[in-house]
Amino acid sequence: MNASTFLIWSLGALGAYLLGAVPFGFLIARARGVDIRTVGSRNTGATNVFRCVGKPWGIATFVLDLSKGVAGCRLVPWLLAQAFGAPAAPGIAPLHVFCGCLAVTGHNWPVFLGFKGGKGVATSAGLLLGLAPVGCGIALLAWLLAMAATRYVSLASIVAAIALGIAAWPLYRSAGIWFPITLDGLAALAIGRHHANIRRLLAGTEPHVRF
Repeated sequence: MNASTFLIWSLGALGAYLLGAVPFGFLIARARGVDIRTVGSRNTGATNVFRCVGKPWGIATFVLDLSKGVAGCRLVPWLLAQAFGAPAAPGIAPLHVFCGCLAVTGHNWPVFLGFKGGKGVATSAGLLLGLAPVGCGIALLAWLLAMAATRYVSLASIVAAIALGIAAWPLYRSAGIWFPITLDGLAALAIGRHHANIRRLLAGTEPHVRF
């Protein structure tokens, strides 16, 4: 790796991480007079904002968190290509995936909130939307079916992650084995971030979503 490539990847990592670290859920809740870190599940993600601040604000948080994933994998590499005079790589390129993953990392462990953030589901969905829309569609379908059957957001998110992890191989093996492995890693991370929800599901204390 030459110095220019190292600089591009380093700037991409920093920019995507800081973009992902913008705590939209915390900011929206704070604007409504609520410290989202002290209510409900104390998570800064869209589901807790939906429950504790209001449905429109939860939806807004989801859309903004999803946009961080799209921007991380598409906008950041494009800006780097413009800045360094390089052609933007089409399709699924390692730099796109790397920056998208750093956006998810920033959302989960934001420097602005003491490295305590969300679960990364919406931001990971944004990465999928930007790079793997078919996989995103499969995960969304699995989420909707599980949500309709159980009304547990956490369980639906886990089912969606499992569906993505399975579908990644037939869908994206041709892009290189590294890409389905990365998607499996994101799926495993999303499931792992739901460890408290899994305990509550097993104990029968996980709250349903009421529409």
